[in-house]
Amino acid sequence: MKYILLIYHNEHQWNELSESERQKMYAEYRTLREQLISRKQWVDGSQLQHTDTANSVQIRDDKEIVIDGPFAETHEQLGGFFLIDVNDINEAIAVAKRIPSARKGTVEVRPLVETIAQANA
Repeated sequence: MKYILLIYHNEHQWNELSESERQKMYAEYRTLREQLISRKQWVDGSQLQHTDTANSVQIRDDKEIVIDGPFAETHEQLGGFFLIDVNDINEAIAVAKRIPSARKGTVEVRPLVETIAQANA
């Protein structure tokens, strides 16, 4: 079953890290990704650019609204994602616990809705 692990962190705290601290976390991410690849559990993933590059789009009563930045003002921002293919929610949570940003932020674990065609592909 496929799960998306949405990685939330505080961008201000991230910006305050030294370059060596960031590189250490990136190395942890690479190690985890390589382990997931070797177990054939990795589907995709990426770090996102900062929220100041984001736009949010809404359509209300046929009126288009484009807002600079993310839709929600929160203390934590969506910083990236892992898309994994594991047996069950317990395995997905186990992977989420190993994501470095879980130590200071939040990792949301959500199953994907897969159609029969996707599941058989």
